[in-house]
Amino acid sequence: MDSRDYMLRAIELAKKGRGFTAPNPMVGAVIVKDGRIIGEGFHERCGELHAERNAFASLRESAEGAEMYVTLEPCCHYGRTPPCTEAIIENRISRVFIGSRDPNPLVSGKGAKILREQGIEVTEDFMKDECDRLNPVFFHYITTGMPYVVMKYAMTLDGKIAAYTGKSQWITGVTAREHVHSLRGYYSAVLAGIGTVLADDPMLNCRLKGAHQPLRVVVDSALRIPENSKLCRSAGEYPLLIACTSYDEEKKLRLEAMGAEILVLPSKDGHVDLAALMKALAERQISSVLIEGGGELNESALKSGIVNHVCAYIAPKLMGGRDAKTPVSGQGADCPDNAARLYNRSITLLGEDILMEYDVERGLIDVHGNN
Repeated sequence: MDSRDYMLRAIELAKKGRGFTAPNPMVGAVIVKDGRIIGEGFHERCGELHAERNAFASLRESAEGAEMYVTLEPCCHYGRTPPCTEAIIENRISRVFIGSRDPNPLVSGKGAKILREQGIEVTEDFMKDECDRLNPVFFHYITTGMPYVVMKYAMTLDGKIAAYTGKSQWITGVTAREHVHSLRGYYSAVLAGIGTVLADDPMLNCRLKGAHQPLRVVVDSALRIPENSKLCRSAGEYPLLIACTSYDEEKKLRLEAMGAEILVLPSKDGHVDLAALMKALAERQISSVLIEGGGELNESALKSGIVNHVCAYIAPKLMGGRDAKTPVSGQGADCPDNAARLYNRSITLLGEDILMEYDVERGLIDVHGNN
């Protein structure tokens, strides 16, 4: 094995914390001595030991003179756990390979500086691109203070998310639907609009065994959600937040008694202000949101500028129908130049379906051409 192999192992370890570390990053660490891995670990859960300290806890022999490969710059401040730089120094590591630089101002550049001051050789930006891909959520949240928002939808090859009858189960196959549950287990919250709730009566939970369960969020301006919906009936088991602008007091009390949290927010264009909702979620340390809405909610999310990433599952079907629903509805852009711009394409085959992913360059521009 060479240095790249050791960092690849650290990346593999980091991914084991997916869904459980938020709002912290996913981090992996590997300790190598005389060409042998003698310790390894990852950040398993927010509030628990960081990757470096878990790696030291797994040591089978002294780490004196060893190298450490860590996917993110070691922390150097006291938070929920002690600084990892202290553990590296105490264990007499001789060299540290760092993948990503930590954008947290409490850490950025300081962790590497402290190690160098103690005579430890530090190599920064080692396999940086590969390590950076672990934590787009953390990087966005720590630099903006707002959740990283992913818009997800499934559509046919001709761009339909439901038939003209409104029926949408199932557009994609089993493999793609299982992949959606892995996304729910990764992101901190799953968000849907009241239209989707009334049409499909979804649960919005993650059905993968042992996975993280996201906060379920419903955008419901007038608090129309049925009390016998799956979401409300399961509110005592899976967390549920309903964002509204107005409500009936008695219904609000009944929903709260069922376990739901009712959040009253300002109105924008007659609906819940999505930017205000994201701010409220950030205050709850919700660092990422997966939108599983219909065309109206998707259009509102793009127009409000909150979307960072798009996951489009495409099925090899042609639905047709002038009245069949599409992923993004509303008025839309007035010309192709004013459409939402996407970049950084990746394509994944999921059975017979295709997952296409893009980052969002800018939000949907309104019909007057204003940002």
